[in-house]
Amino acid sequence: MLNTGKKKILTVRTLGDNVLHAKAKMVSGVDDEIREFGTKLIETMYAKDGIGLAATQVGVPLRMVALHVDPPTDKAGNVIMPLSPGETELCPKMPLVLINPEIVSFSRALETCEEGCLSVPKIYAPVERPVSVVLKAQLLDGPPVLLDCGGLLARAIQHELDHLDGVVFVQRVKSPDFEEILPALEKIIRKSGNKNYTIKRLVAESA
Repeated sequence: MLNTGKKKILTVRTLGDNVLHAKAKMVSGVDDEIREFGTKLIETMYAKDGIGLAATQVGVPLRMVALHVDPPTDKAGNVIMPLSPGETELCPKMPLVLINPEIVSFSRALETCEEGCLSVPKIYAPVERPVSVVLKAQLLDGPPVLLDCGGLLARAIQHELDHLDGVVFVQRVKSPDFEEILPALEKIIRKSGNKNYTIKRLVAESA
């Protein structure tokens, strides 16, 4: 039992909650309970105005992710081409719920862009990530996919799959950007009531 209750909108856990650092378990099979939970993930993502939400962010340690990423457009609203195969295939189907997603490979090319997170409200900071990834996943309401994904979709996939492995994006923020957001992060942590919580950074700290 997932024990998410009857509410459509779930509580998003915030920095300082240890559940955000739990490694999610594989989904063994898709049944009505998993489908209902997938719907709740999407509804919660929309209610919080996010483009992605991982199951761990609502306290459920399963490898499931909700996504709604639109393709890039110019000022006139026209889609900017060319799109990656993943964007071409998946963006028209949004919102999506990915079951047991994994990244098969990463591009060598890297790009730094600003990221935010529903679990770290109102804080944005630059994170360096590969420009594209090859995603392997089962769609909740569709077939398995193996797609080369670029653009914002690639970044969102990496961000959300980090959550499934117990990683929050601020752990990847480099100095001096990390030090700039640290006071705001500490404020969020204090609200969690977890006095023993420390942010375990995944990048080298400044000398």
